[in-house]
Amino acid sequence: MAPQAPAITCWLLDTRSLWPGDRIAEAAPEALKLISPEEREACCRKFHIQDARNSLASALLKRLFIAKTTGTPWKDIRFGRKGDPVHGKPCFAPLDGSPSPIEFNISHQAGLVALVGAATPDIEVGVDIVCVNERDEYRTIDKEGLDGFVEMYEDVFSQEELWDMKYNVDTVTLLDGTELTSQDLGRHDRCVASDRQISLALPNGERVSFVSDQIIDAKLRRFYSFYCYKEAYIKLDGEALLAKWIRELEFKHVRAPKPGTVARCSTIGTWGEKVNDVEVWLKNKKLDDMVMQLQSFEENFMIGVAAKSAKAEIKLEIPHFRSLHLEHDVMEFATMK
Repeated sequence: MAPQAPAITCWLLDTRSLWPGDRIAEAAPEALKLISPEEREACCRKFHIQDARNSLASALLKRLFIAKTTGTPWKDIRFGRKGDPVHGKPCFAPLDGSPSPIEFNISHQAGLVALVGAATPDIEVGVDIVCVNERDEYRTIDKEGLDGFVEMYEDVFSQEELWDMKYNVDTVTLLDGTELTSQDLGRHDRCVASDRQISLALPNGERVSFVSDQIIDAKLRRFYSFYCYKEAYIKLDGEALLAKWIRELEFKHVRAPKPGTVARCSTIGTWGEKVNDVEVWLKNKKLDDMVMQLQSFEENFMIGVAAKSAKAEIKLEIPHFRSLHLEHDVMEFATMK
């Protein structure tokens, strides 16, 4: 019988509508009571309320995972760091001084907070969230081109990855919903400048015209797919983004997942496509002891997950993310414990 896959937990908490107001101390007094004085002080020092929400939600999710996975009472949960006591990866620190029996990692971006955890220390996990349209990339792209924008990250990506991001594209979706593949685009997939008029004939004889910005949009989404994979792996490893070997960590056959749909009114944002067929190479060697997954959420978010096994017999599977409800899933459990 094949060995059972150890449980990997994937949670998402959307804080964008939580704790309204300008000051977290006034907006979330009950939630703040559930974390340590040091964390509470750090949350309240945040200048932007969204940063404070992210910090508070991260602290709550870590405790929820530890309490549910290990049975440790909420009030007895303490944290430490693996390896380096200052810069090491955050971990659960049992009161009896024993090693942490679990593994977890947190990421937050633009109001979304994700936790990925494993119920055994034999699995390492990492998670990262990216938001495609959060920053003002287009100001740089309009001035320097997409190739100039990508070159800003030459200390992070290998030359092969940089070339791939500049000149390859998966699909381009036009405003009427038509999807163009790289074969449809032909040499237009080399386009790196915005505001260019593109006209081409499709294999069926139809002719389409569109602005090159739609190619740039698709390439920018693909750039963030590379970035999310790399960040998730590095967070699994526990080193900072500028690790000395970062350019020797390469991702091949990257494909950006198709987006979901935006949350409207009271509906929950829709999950988009999930991809998990990327190849991971480190120092010219393919890594076969890990799995990686990239999934889109709403129109602009992507969440990358990395999981690595220390034992060959462990079969790794990354489940679908579960969206948590603050009151029902977090607050009620915490106050009961």
